[in-house]
Amino acid sequence: MPGPRSFEPFPAAAGIDRSADERRTEGLVETLRAETGTRVLVLQGDAAPLRDGGGLHLVPAEEVPAGAEWAFLGRDAARAGVLAAVFPSVPEQAPPLTAPAGWGALRAVGGDLDGTDSGLFVEALSLGRWLLDAAFCPFCGTRTELRNAGWSRKCPHCGREHFPRTDPAVIVAVGGSQHPDRLLLGANAMWGGERFSCFAGFAEAGESLESTVAREVFEEAGVELVDVRYRGSQAWPYPRSLMLGFHATAADEDAARPDGEEIVAVRWFTRDEIGAGLAGEGGVLLPGPASIARRLIADWHTAAG
Repeated sequence: MPGPRSFEPFPAAAGIDRSADERRTEGLVETLRAETGTRVLVLQGDAAPLRDGGGLHLVPAEEVPAGAEWAFLGRDAARAGVLAAVFPSVPEQAPPLTAPAGWGALRAVGGDLDGTDSGLFVEALSLGRWLLDAAFCPFCGTRTELRNAGWSRKCPHCGREHFPRTDPAVIVAVGGSQHPDRLLLGANAMWGGERFSCFAGFAEAGESLESTVAREVFEEAGVELVDVRYRGSQAWPYPRSLMLGFHATAADEDAARPDGEEIVAVRWFTRDEIGAGLAGEGGVLLPGPASIARRLIADWHTAAG
């Protein structure tokens, strides 16, 4: 059974100092764009430029082409400003600048980044998606004006102020009650039934996280849960989620069955099978290293040993 040991889902570090108090400074983004020490993380869609040897490739503001949405991300360890410059993803359009090691999406490269870069990437992508997608007031349809260095929008017509949304979602690794050395995972229809992972879903209006955990696992896998335990969280900007990770135990292992729509297969895996999957062996395809799902599975595997 998992104990109180530390649990560090991606990203494990906080990234940079967000310096939130500075966002109220009038003209902060424009001021920092003119400073020589400022670095910029450029995004196109969900991809960022990479440097040789690993990590994000940040550039001076003057190297960023026109047409981006800008925001203040914070201060680095040397107290230099860090900005985001966000471009939409357009099919077959070349990246806005050349990167030494090419461009990579968060899903693909996030697990290979250190804590600072992974935290920065998640922050920039979460904010950047909102900057591109929420330009108009949802109440009256007027185009909004950016405020607070890119962290809010003000409608000039109705006066409402809008902020980036974060939607809570749960993700659960389910162990067995009769056989504690087994883990229940499901294969999602979106993955073609080939990859097995934890069970997940969004919290509904007026629903607690504990109720969400119970509902999602029962809907997707047909089992009722006991001993639900919170393990950690992960910001995940697909599209704007905060993934809250849990371990739980199935009350009746024999009740497991897929819903046949979202989950096309469920399966109990032994500890040895999970270990082989984590090592890339044995034919078990598990979630990638950038996901909290993999950390939950690895956390269960470590505790089971």
